[in-house]
Amino acid sequence: MMVHPSVHVPSSCVIGENVVIEEGVTLGENVQVGHHSVLLKGTILEEDIMIGCNSVLGCQPFKNSRIQHENNAEGELYVGKGSRIGNGTIIYSGTKLSREVMVGDLASIRENTVVGQATVIGRNAMVECRTLIGERCLIQTSAYITADMVLEDDVFIGPEVSTSNDKYMVRTSTSLKGPHIKEGASIGNNATLLPGIIIGKNAMIGAGAVVTKDVTDGCTVAGVPARKIP
Repeated sequence: MMVHPSVHVPSSCVIGENVVIEEGVTLGENVQVGHHSVLLKGTILEEDIMIGCNSVLGCQPFKNSRIQHENNAEGELYVGKGSRIGNGTIIYSGTKLSREVMVGDLASIRENTVVGQATVIGRNAMVECRTLIGERCLIQTSAYITADMVLEDDVFIGPEVSTSNDKYMVRTSTSLKGPHIKEGASIGNNATLLPGIIIGKNAMIGAGAVVTKDVTDGCTVAGVPARKIP
């Protein structure tokens, strides 16, 4: 275990073997960190948090000439009280997880993202940068949540749902805008949501649908392309 001398580790914490805790990390009471995990500079953990093995928290973003957007991390990584972080998980700095968030094994959450209270991000799910996720959302296994996307409260995202934010697929410089999914909407397994569309409150998207247009409140759509079901 390597802990920077400036970091206070409360006696109630349980720290595994070969854990690295850098300068500027804050640990609350009753934090558990699994073997071989790394807490990078500026990571703030509230009390009663569990982190699995081989996870990395507080990563800094990076880019090359092909990346259009700015990807500077604004602020520290903050993890709220009672949250659970799985094995092999990677979470970037500038992100905030509210209380009682659960992040499954092998999931990744990019910088400048906000995750609301009691939301679940499933195993191997990917959440890109600058995304806002509300409270009590359920994002299931291997879902892809694109950058610049909004999920309001109580949204359900089925396994392997795919979302996009680039209408021109990097052929030209353009503003990036992911889908906006309103409160209580449900997105079925393997559905695809195109850039900038709005999924209305309590709407339902069928499994495997390709959604190319806005969906109104309470509407159910299915098919390729998705159409309203009477």
